[in-house]
Amino acid sequence: MLDSLLRGDLRLFFHINGQWHNALLDVIMPILREPYIWAPLYLFLALFVTINFGWRGFFWIVFFLITFGISDQLSLFLKDYFGRIRPCRDPVVSHYTRVLVVYCPMSGSFTSNHAANHFALATFCFLTLKSFFGRYTLLFYLWAAAIAYAQVYVGVHYPLDVTGGAVLGSLIGLLSGSFFSRRIRLEPELKT
Repeated sequence: MLDSLLRGDLRLFFHINGQWHNALLDVIMPILREPYIWAPLYLFLALFVTINFGWRGFFWIVFFLITFGISDQLSLFLKDYFGRIRPCRDPVVSHYTRVLVVYCPMSGSFTSNHAANHFALATFCFLTLKSFFGRYTLLFYLWAAAIAYAQVYVGVHYPLDVTGGAVLGSLIGLLSGSFFSRRIRLEPELKT
């Protein structure tokens, strides 16, 4: 069963990386992975909660950073534990891989840190901000999914790596977001 799952993963990787591409996505996907692209969104959220919720906004930022830190470190642990070779480093697969980034990391492939971190933050934001942004909070998941897809598209992860990262991150975001929502909650400060 594991063999057929890995064969399907490899087949899907070659579709995403080698067949389902075009010139526009070849430019967008490598950029989408870069921190300078997504940092403004997270800076906006930090300003939004600080301005609107005072000290509760400060605690929101702390929980946001803790969520990121836990997902990042746990994903790094799993990379070392599983030791899966990235497609851009695999001696067999790399010859057929379109690598669209300058650097192929030496770390393991499973799970994707990008996917884990962004899905953790998307879930945390969804749970803690949905009463303020309504249905638009689903866009956090679209954002995380686009970044995860970009990891496969540029040739640094397999689809199972980003799926595992998404599941891991979502669980971490669920725990931290639920805890924050129960214990602290974002409520506007009363102006006197």
